[in-house]
Amino acid sequence: MKIDEIIALVEGKLIEGKTTDEEVTKAFASDLMSDVLTIKDASSLLLITGLANMQTIRTCEMSEIRYILFVRGKKVTEEMKELAEENNMVLIETSYSMYKVAGILYANNINPLY
Repeated sequence: MKIDEIIALVEGKLIEGKTTDEEVTKAFASDLMSDVLTIKDASSLLLITGLANMQTIRTCEMSEIRYILFVRGKKVTEEMKELAEENNMVLIETSYSMYKVAGILYANNINPLY
């Protein structure tokens, strides 16, 4: 599924990055960055999280995760945007809960990571 489609499904807002023709095929939902660090294959992965801070961006940088969806109305800071831009990441915000976002994406054929 393309990022534009995901944004529309979750009534999200693109905060940083460019939507491309790349497909997101799987998602992982977590607020624990230690769990995110265990991910071995981050290609085509969307991270769904409510943890809106620099640690999230740094963790995704190390894990080579390009797509981050912040839930529960969490706001991206300017500092987060700058670091995401440097790393060619896409940041999205939505007011939906993590549970609701995961359900919507699963119902629309985005596979879970595990």
